[in-house]
Amino acid sequence: MNTTTQLFTGVFAVLLFASSIAWGLRFWIAKGRPHSVIDNLVDRINAWWVMVGLVALAFAFGKTGVIILFGLLSLLALREFVTLTYTRRSDYLALAMVFYVALPMQYALIWIEWYGLYSIFIPVYGFLFLPIITALRADTTRFLGRIAQVQWALMLAVFCLSHVPALVTLSIPGFEGREILLIAFLVIVVQSSDVLQYIWGKLLGKHKVAPSLSPSKTWEGLVGGVLSATALGAGLWWITPFTPLQAAGIAFAINLMGFFGGLVMSAIKRDHGVKDWGHLIAGHGGVLDRLDSVIFSAPIFFHIVRYGFTP
Repeated sequence: MNTTTQLFTGVFAVLLFASSIAWGLRFWIAKGRPHSVIDNLVDRINAWWVMVGLVALAFAFGKTGVIILFGLLSLLALREFVTLTYTRRSDYLALAMVFYVALPMQYALIWIEWYGLYSIFIPVYGFLFLPIITALRADTTRFLGRIAQVQWALMLAVFCLSHVPALVTLSIPGFEGREILLIAFLVIVVQSSDVLQYIWGKLLGKHKVAPSLSPSKTWEGLVGGVLSATALGAGLWWITPFTPLQAAGIAFAINLMGFFGGLVMSAIKRDHGVKDWGHLIAGHGGVLDRLDSVIFSAPIFFHIVRYGFTP
């Protein structure tokens, strides 16, 4: 049994255990009747089954599979962001360029492994040409706000998220052919941090981190979740090119970035007056609600690995 198979066997075993607990709670506590907390828990676990299944399927197809998967996730995330953005008819050309040129171009550059261009394509050329395209439409009503939101949508939903599949393009001595496991490490650690912060917050949380942005986030949840997920990262060193200590340090860094990513995305949602980015995933909201922490941690993780572990 190879490392990837062992990893997914363990993940599916955890999900099976969680499903058993959830259905037990539904039988013994809810008595088969509707129960908001337990029903939400079941929805979340069912959503995790689907998400883990999709990731496993993508992993089975290697580089092609993960690039296609995250390209589609970028498309859905971009759509969610733009849907909540104030736009005018004069922005349609710029939006078309974002969806039909910038997004596929970014993932095509990752496919051909052109790091020198995909690392600057959006933050340099995208940020410069999008306002030019919009300015040529001669509509100055809330111009800066409109174009800035489109730029941010492109930056978060496409540029940052594309660093996840970009991990498979890295060439790490002694780790050849297993780069896809770096994606597993990143996603498992950061997503576990989110869950553990929620659990620790429910158990011990008293002091709010930013009550006006995210009332559910507490200092107790933050510390407990980040440290627990850091320990998990150290325990997963065997699927990475890192030592246990290096895995712990990297996990700590990406967990913190994931937390701040969630905080920033919550601030954007509050600014738009919504609770969730969408309703695609039962119990989780939209794609951006589920991936907000990964979006902020992915570029940091990518460059830590690239500059620290590749020639």
